[in-house]
Amino acid sequence: MQIKSRHHLRADEIEELEAGIEAKTGVALDGDTYEMVELADEPFDIVLVDGKTDIVQFEDEAFLTVQGANRHGPTKGVVTVDAGAISFVSDGADVMRPGIVEADDDVTEGDLVTIAEETHGKVLAIGRALVDGEEMTGDSGKVVESIHHVGDDLFEFVV
Repeated sequence: MQIKSRHHLRADEIEELEAGIEAKTGVALDGDTYEMVELADEPFDIVLVDGKTDIVQFEDEAFLTVQGANRHGPTKGVVTVDAGAISFVSDGADVMRPGIVEADDDVTEGDLVTIAEETHGKVLAIGRALVDGEEMTGDSGKVVESIHHVGDDLFEFVV
């Protein structure tokens, strides 16, 4: 990933970013420095919180990265998968209904969600919900499209 530019965010941008992240994930970020890292060859940018890659910024939507979610422990928008789904989700596969043991009922179709494993609660991926939260458990069908996972370029990115 090629860095196009870097700059610190203004106070109003930080306030908006923190409010958006808290509304979607329940995480109240409290960093001292917020730095936007614009990437030349990716459909997203990264926001460093105190030097850590905690936030990914899509066109008009910010969300926690896998590392950010594991550091801060989201309480909203979480989809939990069973042990059988871990290897698939960690490799970037979309999430299928049979692998889901629990999903936040407040999730609506199109929302960004964190995908965690049930045993330790570790976040394995970030995805976009294809159905509402109460429709996620069941016997068949794809319900979350994976957009960022453990081991991908964003996960490995170091500034």
